[in-house]
Parts: sequence; structure tokens; C-alpha cells
Amino acid sequence: MLTAGLGAIALSAVLPGTAHASGALRLPRPTGRYPVGATTVRLVDRARRDPWHPEFERELMITIHYPALPSSAPGLPYMLPLAARHFSEVTMNQYLGLNLPNVDWTGVQTNAIVNGRRRPGRWPTLLHSAGLGEPRTWGTWRAEELASHGFRVVTVDHTFESPEVQFPGGILRTLTLPDDPNVFIRKAVDVRVDDLRFVLDQVSPRGRVGAFGSSMGGSAAAMAMHADHRIGAGVNLDGNLTYPDGALTPVARDGLDRPFLLVGSDGPTDTGPGWDAFLDTTTGWSRRLRLRGAKHASFTDAEALVPQLGLSPAAQAERLGTLNPAEAIRTTGAYLVSFFDRFLRDEDDHLLDAPSPDFPAMEFPS
Repeated sequence: MLTAGLGAIALSAVLPGTAHASGALRLPRPTGRYPVGATTVRLVDRARRDPWHPEFERELMITIHYPALPSSAPGLPYMLPLAARHFSEVTMNQYLGLNLPNVDWTGVQTNAIVNGRRRPGRWPTLLHSAGLGEPRTWGTWRAEELASHGFRVVTVDHTFESPEVQFPGGILRTLTLPDDPNVFIRKAVDVRVDDLRFVLDQVSPRGRVGAFGSSMGGSAAAMAMHADHRIGAGVNLDGNLTYPDGALTPVARDGLDRPFLLVGSDGPTDTGPGWDAFLDTTTGWSRRLRLRGAKHASFTDAEALVPQLGLSPAAQAERLGTLNPAEAIRTTGAYLVSFFDRFLRDEDDHLLDAPSPDFPAMEFPS
């Protein structure tokens, strides 16, 4: 991995793919009651120069998934061609270290209707930030699942820190690699917080607001909540809350006064010290969970797509852990929906109160 949470950056060797995937990959069908629509939007922050390349204004690409009315319109492309090529040739193996066969990422079948008609209603808005070295599309199954349950999910690419962002007109912006991991991570988190706050200004939420993400995206969700009280609840999926030099992030040091959920993978991670400090200082509702048998990549679209590539059981477990992928997706989705239902809609199914026999893989560490 490029990073585990906010851990030190170490680029793995590029390993060539071993096979061609036959047939299109498909994201799991959402379990909620609503069809899902999606639209992509280019945003320009006229008040801010790009912190990585000051010769540009800060420019972002976002995707908004939302409850939609039924339609036979085409599905949203998973990735655009230039971004897909870079993801296949560089990101997938060099940054994420997945060593996967060659895949046509533009052909991955999603469940979202392109520019589908929006279903009337006041839907809570969720900001989503991906992990470092991951594009916003690498969390699409989570966005579709939450949208199908009545949330508006805004996924954000953090330009020049996201591995690849394709803008209208065939412009591709790629990751600016760091010289000093500690300086880079500190700056990257601060930039993400500014990006998320700007996006929140632009999307004009009509209801309550939450934030979530995996790896550094989960760290950014916590930091954005610390900086912006408009965000009322958040989830961190396996993201660290310390910097590479071991110093606590401000949110770990200060805690939060609003609900926040920590969900970790199984096995050695670098989340311990920052999570411990955060839980000690947080006065709002908080809980730490562990997805037994999961790995860091289990909270991304890798959990849905890698099992379709025909890898050996050992090779798949090396990338995703030992938990059955369908169970990992079912469990993660249920707990995300339960959390945001409870704290953004006041609908509590009590799934977060104690271990459930319906989801035996989710542990409640003491």
C-alpha cells in the first residue's frame, strides 16, 4: 500500500499483471429500496490557488450519488479512459500494491443511472474521501449502497494527491510524489480538509451532513469534523490519527463532541495510538469496531472486484484477508447505514449497541 492510514509512504515495486480478466467486472447490487442516480461535477475554488501547483486555481472533480427515480438510462462509467489507463498502469500495483491482472476499468459495471432524475426528499449528505493513492471511484460500492438507503453521497478527488483525476477536455492530473513523507502527509490532510469544506459549501446540503472514508480518507473525515461543525457525524475505516513521526493529529488530541465511529481491519495496523487518544478525549458518542478477517483493502472496491479476477485463494487472502468478500461487503454496508441512520436521521436499529449474531465478523473490542 502507498499508505496505511497516515503511515509512512513506501512505494512497492511494480509487478506486472499475470492474466487478462475475461468479461466485465461488476459492483454488487445495492441493498436499499431506492434506485441510485449519479452525476459528476467539476468544481473550481476561485479563492484558492492549488496548494501543490500554485500556477493553477484549486480544481476538483466530484461524483454525487443520490436516491433516484426508476430509469432505463445507461449506468455511470466506473472510470474515464485516461484515468483508467493510469490506474491500470501505475496506481493499481505501484501505489496500491495489489499486483492484479490487467483489467478494463472503464468497463466495470456500476449500478448508478447517469444523471438520473432525483427522487424528491431531504436526504442527508455524506462527504467521502478516499485513501491516499486511491481515486474517488475506488469507493463506489459504498457510495451506491448508501445512496440506495436514502443518502446523498459526494465523493471527492483531491487533485495532485489523488493518483489520477480526469477533467473535462481530456485533462489528466496525477499524483505529485512526496520528498518528505511527514511534511507531505501533514499538508495532504490539511488540503483535504479545505477541499471537503469547499465542497460542502458548493453542494448546498438541505439536511444533516456526515463524513466518512477509508485509510487517509477516514483520517480526513475526522479532521474535517474537527474543523467544521456543520459535519454532524463521521466514520473512519482503518485510517490512522497520528502523523508519520508519531505526533497526534489535532482531532486525536482534542477529540470530538459529535458521534464518530472507528472501524478497523484485523491484524497489525498503525491505528492504535491515535485511536486510543481520540477515544480518551472524545466527548461525543464513539465506538471502535473490528472487522475480523479483513485487511486494509477490504474497505475499498477491491473487496468487490478482486474476487472476480480468478486469483487463487491464497493470492486473494493476501490482498483481502480471510473474511468472505460478500460477508465483508454486507457487514460494512450494514454498519455504515446503521450509523448514519442513527445519527443523521434519528432512526436507531441498535446494531451499534452490541455484537449481533447477524454479523458475526464485526467485533466490539473491549
